[in-house]
Amino acid sequence: MTFAVPEGTAYAMLFTVLVSFTILAVVAADFIPVPSWLSCCVTSALPTFKTKGAVPTGTSATGKMARRVTLHTGGGADFFLAARNSSNARSIALSFFATGMGAWVVYGSTEMGANPDLSWLGVLGYSSASAFPAVVVCIIGPRIRRMTGEQAFCSTDYGLARYGRVMQLTIAIISVFYMFIYIVSELTSISNIYALMVGKSTWDGANIAYTTGIAVSLAVFTWFYTSLAGLPASITTDKFQGVLMFCLVFIVLIAACAKEENQITKEEFAVASNWTVDGLTAAVTLVIAILSAEMFNQATWQRVWAAESVPAMRKGFLWGSFLVFLLMMFFGVMGMISYANDPGAFDSFEKFYYLAFFELLVPLANFWHVVVLIVVTALAASSVDSLQTAIAAVFSSDFVRISNRKGGSAQDWKVRLITRIVLILINIPAVIMSSKRYDVISLFLVADLVCATAVLPVYLGLMTKDWGFIAAPTELGAFLGTIGGIGTVLVIGALYNFTEAVNSITGETIATGPFSYFWLTNSYQCALCGVQTMVTFIVTPLMAGFFCLFFSKLDVMIRGDRARQPIFKIGENDVAGQYILDPEGSSDADSQAIKDDSAGHDAVVDASENGQGAEAFQDEEVAKIDEE
Repeated sequence: MTFAVPEGTAYAMLFTVLVSFTILAVVAADFIPVPSWLSCCVTSALPTFKTKGAVPTGTSATGKMARRVTLHTGGGADFFLAARNSSNARSIALSFFATGMGAWVVYGSTEMGANPDLSWLGVLGYSSASAFPAVVVCIIGPRIRRMTGEQAFCSTDYGLARYGRVMQLTIAIISVFYMFIYIVSELTSISNIYALMVGKSTWDGANIAYTTGIAVSLAVFTWFYTSLAGLPASITTDKFQGVLMFCLVFIVLIAACAKEENQITKEEFAVASNWTVDGLTAAVTLVIAILSAEMFNQATWQRVWAAESVPAMRKGFLWGSFLVFLLMMFFGVMGMISYANDPGAFDSFEKFYYLAFFELLVPLANFWHVVVLIVVTALAASSVDSLQTAIAAVFSSDFVRISNRKGGSAQDWKVRLITRIVLILINIPAVIMSSKRYDVISLFLVADLVCATAVLPVYLGLMTKDWGFIAAPTELGAFLGTIGGIGTVLVIGALYNFTEAVNSITGETIATGPFSYFWLTNSYQCALCGVQTMVTFIVTPLMAGFFCLFFSKLDVMIRGDRARQPIFKIGENDVAGQYILDPEGSSDADSQAIKDDSAGHDAVVDASENGQGAEAFQDEEVAKIDEE
């Protein structure tokens, strides 16, 4: 398989796409004025509404919204980091779709489809697993939004409000680790794709300078525009990236399938179209692994608070979930077609499953190869910029809270400066690690398993009252449950006599020792295959959840009511553990009040859930103020 896109053309496409997204981000932040007819499509805007009794700035005498605040016109650090209540359902749908569908999709689902031992169940499993987290967020998102209040930015704030500082830090560490691996995977994928399309070997060490240059370019541009314009820029570029990706994928589909070399008969497709036990085990593994990991993807959780209302959030995530499923199925079926076109070459390893999609592109003219580079650049940029803003948001609430105590909006520049420094510290090692060219799916599996050790201890916190003998999780119980999850992985590895992780393709030793089992190199077929891997992903979260509830019960029995409070607080004004547990079993409505200044937010959420739009609620509040 050879491609011959000129290096100059490849670089031109890379920088054209990245510069275009940078300009779009700057426009979205309102640093560059645009015509009014275009601003509604480009500018990510925040309704100008305050809940402390003052007339909202930018309102007319009739109480109608006269303008909307953007980052440049006074949105401040909160808008920079949260884009709070600014996005409708369509924006959330396209943003979730673009964020989740990075350059890695041309490998992942395609590999499932091209492997006849996995085939349909592997493709359906990967597609469903990628789409399912959005459905879960639809269910638990509104509750978490209410529990954390208006000052929250991501699920680390849920950990702080529900448990305390220890679990906030635990969630933060796991989230940053997962998102860092995600960024490394994206930079690795885009670098390898560019090398492939210009005819360079991705295995040759002499080409590391080229692939690293691609990774650096993507990291620098996305860092620049997200540091300049924050989450609003990411959401706005996501909208355009999502539409662009669907259009170009559709074009590539027609072009690839129209070539006689790629056309197959029904009988040939039947060779690749299988329903197997291996495919089922891979599907089960994928659903648990990806759901566990995505619960720690703060790029997803940021959209919960960026949505203008709860109905908009739910509709957006559901539509986004559907779009993700469609794209994953597309690449999976393309993998099956590629295998059916030349099964002998794949079976003899002359061709590789993970490159199956590119085999369909070989007969196409160079023009179409350039189009593919545009698509994958948009895919990678949409994921990386969202992950960068998400990492910055992990401790955002504390940054903003400290800033407000020390000078309010006058200190916003410090919050943004800290954000930019954090992103630099993340990007540099990510670029270095991407040059090592680790297998993308293997990287994800490591992160997925780490997340599986904590997903139930964290989200069992939604249980806020005792259920008979079972005590509502305490912070100490949740933390020990996470430790128990890690211990479970080590015990499983020991039972399997696993002492080193070895790359099944190259024979290279990746890691040694008990923690090497986190690489899950259990099967020669693929990183996701094998009963051992499936069992590990089933047992690990279940045992972690059990340990969470077990240690929580012991904690309550030993420490009494003190167990239901945070392990420690930082000063008298610390908001850790502000969501009070309800051990007596009365309803949340009677026993719970969020102890912060988020009453206005709760009212907006309640109005939205009752079918009343956020803007209508705001107009009512402004009218009340005018009457007074």
